[in-house]
Amino acid sequence: MANPKIAIIVSSTRPTRFADIPTAWIKAQAEARGDIDVEVVDLRDHKLPFFAEVASNAWAPSQDPAAVAWQKKIGEFDGYIFVVAEYNRSVTGELKNALDQAYVEWAKKPFGAVAYGSMGGANALGHLQNIGVELQMVPTRNNIRIGGGDFFKVHPGFGGSGNLGDIEGSIAPSAKAMLDDVIWWANATKAAR
Repeated sequence: MANPKIAIIVSSTRPTRFADIPTAWIKAQAEARGDIDVEVVDLRDHKLPFFAEVASNAWAPSQDPAAVAWQKKIGEFDGYIFVVAEYNRSVTGELKNALDQAYVEWAKKPFGAVAYGSMGGANALGHLQNIGVELQMVPTRNNIRIGGGDFFKVHPGFGGSGNLGDIEGSIAPSAKAMLDDVIWWANATKAAR
């Protein structure tokens, strides 16, 4: 059986974002396994309009070419890992808009997350999981949360090292568990679809 193909979706588009650091780290963790194929999908590269379709593409085909291209791109994958910044206790506006731009392509596929923020991205992760359930996705139980002292230790904007290796002891077990979940569910849902 072919390895599941998983998108690592970068949810922050700010020029000063921290997201590139955890994205590179989780990509390396996934690639070291050999049982998963990953590709980074950066929302910076997809200039999506605010959702303005007549309905979700579950009910009516999308008309905007950018939305259609986005749907085609995310439809290539068997599952997803979201790199989730917490902005004001929720997901970024860019991520919410990207999620709303599709439905059919997300449905019946799993996702895990690397969430970060002073509180470990807990609220953003919870919101993402609720959104995912509405999109008929399978949220994993295990996820990675980078918060508190660990977050400040590695975030360059707060004088941190910029190296997740400095907190690997805290987050590597969660990464393994989340990747195990994503792979298991990706294989199960792929077979069922």
